Amino acid sequence: MKPKLLLIIIISLLFNISSLFSQENVTIVKEEFKNDKKHFFKAWQNIKYSDRQYEKQTSRGYLLALDFYLEAYEYNQTNPELNYKIGICFIASIYSYRSLPYLEIAYNKKPKVATDILWHLACAYHYNYMFDEAITKYTEYGETLKSSKLKNYTEKRDKRIKECELGKIFYNDPQNVLIINLTNINSIYPDYCPVISADESVLIFTSRREDVVGGKIDKGDGQYYEDIYISYNENNEWQLPYNMGRPLNSPYHDATVGLSPDGQSMLTYRNSDIYISQLNGNNWTEPEPLPKAINSKAVENSACFSYDAQTIYFIRGKTIDPKTSNGDIYFSTLKNGKWQRAEKLPDNINTKYEEDGVFMHPDGKTLYFSSKGHNSMGGYDIFKTVHQEDGTWSDPQNLGYPINTPSDDIYFVLSADGKTGYYSSAREDALGYTDIYKISFITPKPVLLDNEDNLISSNTKPTTETSLSEAANIETVMLTIVTGKIYDENTLLPIETEIEIFDNEKNTVVLRSNSNSETGKYLISLPSGKNYGMVIKANSYLFHTENFDLPETQTFQTVTKDIRLNKIEEGSKIVLKNISFDYDKSSLRDESIPELQSVINFLNENPKVEIEISGHTDNKGSHEYNQKLSENRAKAVVDYLISKNIDKNRLKYRGASFDEPIAPNETEKGRQLNRRVEFKILKTE
Repeated sequence: MKPKLLLIIIISLLFNISSLFSQENVTIVKEEFKNDKKHFFKAWQNIKYSDRQYEKQTSRGYLLALDFYLEAYEYNQTNPELNYKIGICFIASIYSYRSLPYLEIAYNKKPKVATDILWHLACAYHYNYMFDEAITKYTEYGETLKSSKLKNYTEKRDKRIKECELGKIFYNDPQNVLIINLTNINSIYPDYCPVISADESVLIFTSRREDVVGGKIDKGDGQYYEDIYISYNENNEWQLPYNMGRPLNSPYHDATVGLSPDGQSMLTYRNSDIYISQLNGNNWTEPEPLPKAINSKAVENSACFSYDAQTIYFIRGKTIDPKTSNGDIYFSTLKNGKWQRAEKLPDNINTKYEEDGVFMHPDGKTLYFSSKGHNSMGGYDIFKTVHQEDGTWSDPQNLGYPINTPSDDIYFVLSADGKTGYYSSAREDALGYTDIYKISFITPKPVLLDNEDNLISSNTKPTTETSLSEAANIETVMLTIVTGKIYDENTLLPIETEIEIFDNEKNTVVLRSNSNSETGKYLISLPSGKNYGMVIKANSYLFHTENFDLPETQTFQTVTKDIRLNKIEEGSKIVLKNISFDYDKSSLRDESIPELQSVINFLNENPKVEIEISGHTDNKGSHEYNQKLSENRAKAVVDYLISKNIDKNRLKYRGASFDEPIAPNETEKGRQLNRRVEFKILKTE
């Protein structure tokens, strides 16, 4: 089988491309090929084989027929029936735009070559951005139908015409993006469904390469089974990917679905269900199916985590028919360690058509997905919707052209900073089959229409980089990424820790994560608009706290913070960074409660430990005044601990005024650091 044919077969099977509205098995007249006696036998054998596949009226049948029809085409390029059938076969593939020259020949040579020629010709114009021509042919086709058939056709016709009208708007108002082939990632085999960590350090994707686990070929399509591959971003370059091996990959189909923002949990697709695996050091655990609250008798084939990994958004088939693999968007939340019964997103998100390729951004509110409904310009288009403060979802917005095209656009993910998207596509510059592409959202600049550097990317005229007219439909990201590594203070060896993020104002845990046991790396996504407290805990270590007060206006930023933990031993101390007081007073503010609870938990878990709480100030005001203020604040903390049943004999307090600064008092930043409460271990036994 030739690579050209195999490419089209695989792409169509992967993406559930264009189902045909109708087709006819028109007869190719044998005599029209006898003029070339030298090649007649070969040409006719190709046609006979192709006809047998074509008659199956399946996507695979059409595509198996295509290569052999093209062989016969070499000997007779004007036969209308052959051109019609080649056009139909291309319509059935992701390369549907290639059908146009064949269907035009068929129609021009024989306008009634098939009763549905006008419909397929309209589709071909549609896929080639010839929207006015498409509208004309869609309309003309309807005029050829009897009233009994016209009723069923009207809805399809009206939807296609609406797509063309929208297509003209999007095509004439393109977004400002660069679309770049990730040549380091891609192969001559199908590469698709990328997922990324929030900091864009890891990219995991599905491929069907010859080094798949088990080395087996799926008899259904003649390609290797799917396996999961990984690449790392080093110095802003994606490194050569490699097969992730067992247990993520088995001898059969294993595909990427979703990755938690911290890169520690992965959702995969097996056996029509969604599975989950955890990263333990350098090794992934055996994937386990999600519970029945999520996996059902229908197919679940796309999913993603929320930023805190407490919610999973996923696609569930509209019916239990396994052939209906795509459907509606559902979600399930994790409560008390159990995934709750899934609920469907509202009707302003889900349509009577199909949704797929769901992705929740780490900002915690922006959901990206593909749909054949809404204001699509054809096939699946990528949309975004935002979860509002009142619990509703905004009406989906189309990301525009050239991100979206008249063909299927799906499996879009976006980096945490909102500057880079990834998706898989079959473009002319692909290395072999589907490739993974990077979409860079760039600064607005005018398009110079006569400049060859400003070509509009499309299926018909793909380019490696595409400059477009205005900023794409991606808003400013209100998000902070906190990343770094956690070490032992003395040995500098990495530590696996538990990380809890609190909403200090609501006294609730909003996120739980872990640092990696092999590298010590951690990665936290914090949407703007909250005062966060971070508590890091590990066995036999003194806990560590950080504070991130992020106003709603805080735009994207990355905070890199390496943390060293002290062993639980006499003299070890930490700053309690989430203890706060009213101005110039010693009364504890409510947002101090989560931090105080961490102190209580530590003391309960280490019943022999005795501690000292010390208060510290900056050098504004007299030493005597600051001494009293610092002592009263330390006492307020101890009094609170005693009120929560901590033995007062285990607690001491003192005021240090401004005698023990940890930063210069000449700057506001330094003075802020000096205004603190410290926790020190006095005794461990």
